[in-house]
Amino acid sequence: MTTTNREISIRDGGPDDIPAILAMLDSAVEWLVAQGRTGQWGTKSWSGSPKSVAMVERYVTEGSPYIAEVDGVPAGTLTLTDSPGPYLDPADEPERYVHLLASDRRFKGYGVGSALLAHAAEVTRGAGISLLRVDCYAGDDRKLVAYYESNGFAATEAFAVGEDKWPGQVLARRV
Repeated sequence: MTTTNREISIRDGGPDDIPAILAMLDSAVEWLVAQGRTGQWGTKSWSGSPKSVAMVERYVTEGSPYIAEVDGVPAGTLTLTDSPGPYLDPADEPERYVHLLASDRRFKGYGVGSALLAHAAEVTRGAGISLLRVDCYAGDDRKLVAYYESNGFAATEAFAVGEDKWPGQVLARRV
């Protein structure tokens, strides 16, 4: 893993950040496609899909978006809400749910994603809630599942979505 001495700052996001968030998601898709890993998000940009743009707009306006910056440049994002997406059942206790975690691939190795997940844990704990959950793509070699596990999450339930049975994994962390 690359290390850097650059400071990561995290700020509250909002609707004005939607173009930067879409650019980060597009960057992640380009990176995945370049690696031949198209099972997670396919091959098309988020910004070019009206459905994906609407989803980002909904999460950003209804949830609590955060933007990680490196030297003042947006480098990563995640949004917290009170529940998972419509394809999963909420927990049987209060929770915070991570959506749209992505980083601009120019900042790969800076620890941006881990910093955002640590921030999400702090925000969750500060709200008096002890359960933080996320779901992710669980296909191929399960690298993304392992990434979340390396950030303190534990796999809880597997699921499949849609006609193509997109393989997902829910992970939870007590904070």
